[in-house]
Amino acid sequence: MNQLLVIRNLQASVDGMPILKGVDLTVRAGELHAVMGPNGSGKSTLASILAGREEYDVDEGTVEYRGENLLDMEVDERAREGVFLAFQYPVELPGVSMMGFLKQAVNSVREHRGKEPLNAAGLLRMAREKAALIKLDPGLTRRSVNEGFSGGEKKRSEIFQLAMLEPILAILDETDSGLDIDALRSVADGVNRLRTSERGFVIITHYQRLLNYIVPDFVHVMVDGKIVKSGGKELALVLEDRGYEWVREETSAVAA
Repeated sequence: MNQLLVIRNLQASVDGMPILKGVDLTVRAGELHAVMGPNGSGKSTLASILAGREEYDVDEGTVEYRGENLLDMEVDERAREGVFLAFQYPVELPGVSMMGFLKQAVNSVREHRGKEPLNAAGLLRMAREKAALIKLDPGLTRRSVNEGFSGGEKKRSEIFQLAMLEPILAILDETDSGLDIDALRSVADGVNRLRTSERGFVIITHYQRLLNYIVPDFVHVMVDGKIVKSGGKELALVLEDRGYEWVREETSAVAA
């Protein structure tokens, strides 16, 4: 199975304060990895570094994406190469139409992949197909990006953008944050419909409840800037029952 993402000993900081302290993670094509952990453990920092946010300093380690140095790529290059980040708190873009935004983004990716750009009719046809695939209200596609959207609508909108951009590696940063049960199921259903043998997912979450609907291939527990435990989907159930303190205690006992 092709390796999409290989992270080795990734260490990162903000303003000199260490946050990631040696993260190791490998994601192969077709795999879905859930990264869980308490607040402040470094989960969202990991997502931000993979997406290319500049406020984080990478102090040590390597990140390879499809055999290339991801850390050397600019943000827009990462996107064109097929890296997608769904934000924990999607921003509103007043006055920027969803379809206008997607036309630029989709055609930029298509050009990078050597494909012909889509005209307005082609883009609209694709949008209808993708909206139907993930069961999105087509009315959301006719509005400005996230403007006036509820929390659930914003998250559904990001899944729609994922569907349109057809990334190779999708990173979802706490996409379940603030969602009621119906919105959670809707977002999870969209993710499940977009899983393919070529696409990899990294889903960052606090809670096991999302994994009731999206079954991961691997679960990783991040504590104090490191992945300290990995396992299958059953690990999330243990965490739900025993909490993160159990992992801390077990890790401390092993270290001693």
